Amino acid sequence: MSNERGTTSSLGWKELYLKEDWWAIYLGIGIVIVSLIAFLNGSSVIKALAINPGGLKWSSLGQLMDHFSANIRWYALQLFSWLVIFGVSTRILGIKTSQFLPSFIILYVLSIIMFAIGGWVDAPKYNLEPPLVALIVGLVIANVVPLPKWMDAGFRVEYYIKTGIVLLGATFPIALVVSAGPVALLQATIISLTTCLTIYFVATKVFGLDKRLASVIGVGGAVCGVSASMAIASSVKAKKEDLYTSVTLVVVWALVMIFFIPFASKALNLSPGDAGAWVGTSEFADAAGFAAASAYGRMAGNENAAIQAFTLMKVIGRDMWIGIWSFVFALIACLKWEKEECGVKPSPMEIWWRFPKFVIGFFVASFFMTTITAGYSAADFNTLVKPGLLMPIVSLRTWAFIFCFLSIGLTTRFKDLKAAGWKPFGAFTIGVAINVVLGFVLSVFVFGGYWSNLGK
Repeated sequence: MSNERGTTSSLGWKELYLKEDWWAIYLGIGIVIVSLIAFLNGSSVIKALAINPGGLKWSSLGQLMDHFSANIRWYALQLFSWLVIFGVSTRILGIKTSQFLPSFIILYVLSIIMFAIGGWVDAPKYNLEPPLVALIVGLVIANVVPLPKWMDAGFRVEYYIKTGIVLLGATFPIALVVSAGPVALLQATIISLTTCLTIYFVATKVFGLDKRLASVIGVGGAVCGVSASMAIASSVKAKKEDLYTSVTLVVVWALVMIFFIPFASKALNLSPGDAGAWVGTSEFADAAGFAAASAYGRMAGNENAAIQAFTLMKVIGRDMWIGIWSFVFALIACLKWEKEECGVKPSPMEIWWRFPKFVIGFFVASFFMTTITAGYSAADFNTLVKPGLLMPIVSLRTWAFIFCFLSIGLTTRFKDLKAAGWKPFGAFTIGVAINVVLGFVLSVFVFGGYWSNLGK
């Protein structure tokens, strides 16, 4: 594993500059602060730098070309800014700049195309939502065109999604986080315990799989996909093959759920809040979940409610369990599985080392922006703050998410997925089935009264 995804506890406080989580916080909070300074000084430079063709609503290619001709210098400056920000940070993380820069430029050009497709006046008619289009285009390219492996240097899935989530916090009222906390945490606790224990039991008792592999895929399905799999694999000293199997299963089912949950929600005519909570409860990766919630929210006419519900359930609720499960399984591995080999008991600090740090950035951004904007009247907020401060941040957040969705597709090779094996797939799939059904019941019936009122 590379430094930014290595064993967290072994990094110690070096993780402050060797972990993507922290760099996502630095970048996200930095953008928020620079945007605020520009706004307070009456500058429109951030608004100009946040440009994208998605809001153009073009009906002819001539309109699209005119837009790019008139704003070419801003797109050039925007690309340069992204290259500097991501280029410097990824270099510190140990990624070769000579590989990252050309790869990211290609990613940026593809992202502009995704935005442009979303800006077509007839795009809603065909459900051409930029996140889903970006994912599909990435998958097609990766599995039709033999991309060189070095290009993965620019396809930083977790870095982009974590940066986007920190920026999401800047547009997320802290009062909503506080009020929804108990609901989200209770629902997340139910789903995390049920899914993890189901997968672990089926994997070990029904399919006879190794307990370390069972723990990795169990937590991978119950919490936060790739990040959780990596944390647990480190905690229990699992084989690299176990980690790869879990990541593969997470990717497969995350892709399936991107399409299944939005279309099932549409067929059932769920409210955006209920659907967003279901996505947050039953998706297996932050990026995939955001894509699904965003897609359904747009279809249902309230993207904000769907994204809020998803964020509360996935980012605030389920992602918290990474640290808890890591500590629990580290304890079990040391005291039971490796009783004779392990001379040091896991420290409670293990929870901190495994905790998803970008969640801290989300809270900081939310609290900071809520405090700053609290003094504005409703009229000034809608006419000044929203267009001059919040919307540019939303646009930059969307750029980060599009980078992420494309990266997911561009790094997913279907020919590699068959290596997982049918027994781990069977155990994980049973967990998926229970997770999806239980997630639906909790989101629509048990806590549906709360989720359906989000955004109203």
